[in-house]
Amino acid sequence: MTTTTARAAAETAPTAPTTSAARRAAHAIALCAVPSGLWRLVMAAGLPVGYSDEVLREVYGIPGWGIAYVVGLAVLQECAALLPLLLVSERVRLPRPRAVAATAWALSALVTLFCLSQLVLAFFVEPDPNMSAAGHLVVNILYAPLLATGPLLAVVARAYGRRIRA
Repeated sequence: MTTTTARAAAETAPTAPTTSAARRAAHAIALCAVPSGLWRLVMAAGLPVGYSDEVLREVYGIPGWGIAYVVGLAVLQECAALLPLLLVSERVRLPRPRAVAATAWALSALVTLFCLSQLVLAFFVEPDPNMSAAGHLVVNILYAPLLATGPLLAVVARAYGRRIRA
């Protein structure tokens, strides 16, 4: 058996079942993105979300091109949050599972570092001058669940790595 044939056989071999903790973590990642996505959709609807109507119109282009941008960003964020569900799905066979596991580990580290940097910015940098103080508090609360995505993704990546090695 050649090395490419052995590698292909190893990559298509059946894997161990996914742990329930990894499944819960993948679902939690998808749920972490919901509050900030809903805030963006409310913003796209033109409702006050801490910004005045003038700021929404002048700075963010709502109504106008800004609606497509804000809705597109919310959809993109939720699609990215749903990707870890592929790692815990036993129905979907991902090509090159070892590369996927390594990428998932790297992404979990990057997401964690990015979220921590955003936390530092939220506490030590001046808030958006166009937003009201109450709006700033609400935005911080709605974006806070995103801080959990990095560690949750690490749990899913670890479970996926163990599953493909089993």
